[in-house]
Amino acid sequence: MPQASRYSDEQVEQLLTELVNVLEKHRVPTDLSLMVLGNMVTNLINTSIAPVQRHLIASSFANALQSSIHEDKAH
Repeated sequence: MPQASRYSDEQVEQLLTELVNVLEKHRVPTDLSLMVLGNMVTNLINTSIAPVQRHLIASSFANALQSSIHEDKAH
């Protein structure tokens, strides 16, 4: 069950659109996009979260990511 967010869908969609536009502008391949986004997540956790909570936050993030992946046959 998705968790309620304190951020509006509009805020989230606007940021997502801007990030996608940057990646598309630079014609970044999928593997590099994932590397950069992963590094960004790691940096945010390491610089914004108390050390005692980092593993819990990383685990929660990984679980949320796994839950959002669709098992379709498109690719």
